[in-house]
Amino acid sequence: MTVTAAIFITFILLLLVGAPITLSLGASAMTGMLISGKPMEGLVEIAYTSVNSFPIMALPAFILSGALMESAGISRRLVAVAEALAGPFTGGMAASTVLSCLFFGAISGSGPATTAAVGMLMIPAMVRHKYDKGYAGAITSSSGGLGVVIPPSIPMVIYGVAASESIADLFIAGFIPGVMLAVGLLTMNFFRAKKKGYQGDGEKLSIKKVNQTMKEGFWALLTPVIILGGIYTGFFTPTEAAIVSIFYTLFVGIFIYKEIKIKAVMKALESTTWITGRVLIIMFTALAFGQLLTINKVPDLIASGLLSLTDNIYLIWALVIFFLLFMGMFMETLATIMLVTPVLLPVMVTLGVDPIHFGIVLVCCCEIGFATPPLGENMFIASGVARTSIEKISVNALPFVFVSVLVVFIVAYVPSLTLWLPNFLNSVFG
Repeated sequence: MTVTAAIFITFILLLLVGAPITLSLGASAMTGMLISGKPMEGLVEIAYTSVNSFPIMALPAFILSGALMESAGISRRLVAVAEALAGPFTGGMAASTVLSCLFFGAISGSGPATTAAVGMLMIPAMVRHKYDKGYAGAITSSSGGLGVVIPPSIPMVIYGVAASESIADLFIAGFIPGVMLAVGLLTMNFFRAKKKGYQGDGEKLSIKKVNQTMKEGFWALLTPVIILGGIYTGFFTPTEAAIVSIFYTLFVGIFIYKEIKIKAVMKALESTTWITGRVLIIMFTALAFGQLLTINKVPDLIASGLLSLTDNIYLIWALVIFFLLFMGMFMETLATIMLVTPVLLPVMVTLGVDPIHFGIVLVCCCEIGFATPPLGENMFIASGVARTSIEKISVNALPFVFVSVLVVFIVAYVPSLTLWLPNFLNSVFG
């Protein structure tokens, strides 16, 4: 039995018996090292290497910042702005949910966090406006994934570390695809809401109300401007930006909105510790798994296999996207990124694909995975908030998944949509 076969057989068997993804990756790596005769001490070195990185420090900081923003009153004010803008139109409450996720995603960096924060406010509001619970849960879980595409993004930090690419470039490259995904969801929502008879919130669009909510939410709306503006003017790195966002959130929550409490801060620290620990363990096991695959030339085998099927880059992109979507149905986002990056990135670079472009497509596919069963983290969160079944949410989410997949293909096939903005800003700011 070859090392590669042993690794994959162990990995698949453990997944089939229901083992956690971390255990499956780690045990597979250990099996590969035992069969290849490599010392097990090498796993300790890999564990140290996986976390001994300055950019990875941004991970717990962005998680903590996102956890603090709800208790600081920032998320509620962002939702108020979104409701004022979209509420009066057909399907306005659902459209407000998409815009709220877009705004909150620009400060949280997490799909599940965005779904939870926005869902707690918007799902009950939609139900009060006679929206079906399954539809309310579907639009929330589908748009909650925008939190990982709109910068800053925790999965982009992970990909940047795994691929040794600029996290700042990844952040800004995700802006246009993120907006495109939001526009796709808004368009699909409009036609479905019109068919289902979901009207606006009964109020006329008021410029006065929009201005008032934007004035009240000024400090909340300023958050992404400070984070991204600081990164691209060279004032601070993405890691430093994550720290700045924590102190900014605390400042706004304590001195301006005066809503944040010590108990909420302690709860945010507790959840940040738990999530960060889980992510770092996944990174360690996935990195060990990926290194063994690279040593055994699995990326080369995949590249030659793809090229033997076709040399058409569009067909190869289609195969890769469908593979990533399939992975997203069964594996959590961070594990998927750590697993496929060392395997697929060298293949795509060989075919002339820019690593930043590939990273954005990968993250967009993971975004869709948040709203596709059986794993679908956002769906479980929305199901709990809406008090309805996963099945009802899944059925209602299918059109939103379809339009999101369509946008991902456009992003993959038109690289300039991803690369133009970072190239432009790099030329301006040097």
